[in-house]
Amino acid sequence: MTPTPLKEGSAAVQARRVLVLNSGSSSVKYQLLDMNDRSRLAIGLVERIGEETSRLLHTPLTGGDAETRERTGRIADHAAALKAAAEELAADGLGLDSPELAAIGHRVVHGGLRFTRPTVITDEVLTEIERLVPVAPLHNPANITGIRTAQALRPDLPQVAVFDTAFHTTMPEYAARYAIDVETADAHRIRRYGFHGTSHAYVSRKAAELLGRTPEEVNVIVLHLGNGASASAVAAGRCVETSMGLTPLEGLVMGTRSGDIDPAVTFHLKRVAGMSTDEIDVLLNKKSGLLGLCGDNDMREIRRRIDEGDERAALAFDIYVHRLKKYIGAYSAVLGRVDAVVFTAGVGENSAPVREAAIAGLEELGLVVDAGLNAVRSGEPRLISPNYARVAVAVVPTDEELEIADQTFALVGRAESAGQEVPVGQVDN
Repeated sequence: MTPTPLKEGSAAVQARRVLVLNSGSSSVKYQLLDMNDRSRLAIGLVERIGEETSRLLHTPLTGGDAETRERTGRIADHAAALKAAAEELAADGLGLDSPELAAIGHRVVHGGLRFTRPTVITDEVLTEIERLVPVAPLHNPANITGIRTAQALRPDLPQVAVFDTAFHTTMPEYAARYAIDVETADAHRIRRYGFHGTSHAYVSRKAAELLGRTPEEVNVIVLHLGNGASASAVAAGRCVETSMGLTPLEGLVMGTRSGDIDPAVTFHLKRVAGMSTDEIDVLLNKKSGLLGLCGDNDMREIRRRIDEGDERAALAFDIYVHRLKKYIGAYSAVLGRVDAVVFTAGVGENSAPVREAAIAGLEELGLVVDAGLNAVRSGEPRLISPNYARVAVAVVPTDEELEIADQTFALVGRAESAGQEVPVGQVDN
């Protein structure tokens, strides 16, 4: 989604900056972008919020060489974190009180079925995001805190929610429904929602561009492989299947999450091992995946151990890759015709061994990796398959912050250019 041009003479022509906020339970990531050329003016991270060892890292990008400034010491809460970030931005002449700031875009993990596109945040919207907390208890509360904090700092400014789940709302019912009692599922909002949607949207669109075609002309399998990992099948620009479900636990083997598992394992652990629901939750989300298999969740460390002959690390790698192959094969069947398989995110972009192993043996599906191209390290979208391959294999660096900024600015820009007043949510003082 690219920004909609604004009418000359409108106030919004001057206001072409977007602040992107990604609020976690104990961190805030932020980026300030200039939508004239979609360049970054500054990036930053506040981490360990509420601890004595809080840290803020801020990098202005408006001058020559980017030089990161660091603050350490207790930052009590998200309000203090955002105020500290605002001070750093102001020191670079990029203060949040600038009339050039058009909007603040917020990453919101769970939007349920109601939010299928970026949405200007009002009281009603915020109430609905709060109602979704039971299906995203680790993420939505932190997102809400970030929204309320930003509203308090700039109550006059449009704030836009961009939802991780939105891109996946195009899945057909037969892909989104679990085969459980319908009344129970509907009463408790149990269905497959999917996550990493901003990444899958951005990467699938960039993959089409790399192939010299429009998104509507291609079918793409996107493999977002970071500490969290997910796959999606995208047909003609629309998601038709994705690996994560009600929560981000389902699907691929991840850094600390198990991915797909027999649901009866949870009953067994409760009955036989005497584990509580919370203990099982922690086990599957924080002590499983690569970490549970071999004690490391960093793919670089796992590869180092494999090179030294570590059998546990090798088995963890094989399990990780086996799950990837299963999803590539399954999504090839779902799509019928695949034009590209695309790797993205930290592991997908940087681990040549993962890409090679995931594609090895899939020649009958038209998939081949060129060893030389695969070994090249680059921050640019690129093909790693030979020219003769029936299906392209590509690496496309993701840019979720730019996607959020694009969607935010397009939404606010459309309203401004149409002469409409952009609604602004109220915040209780």
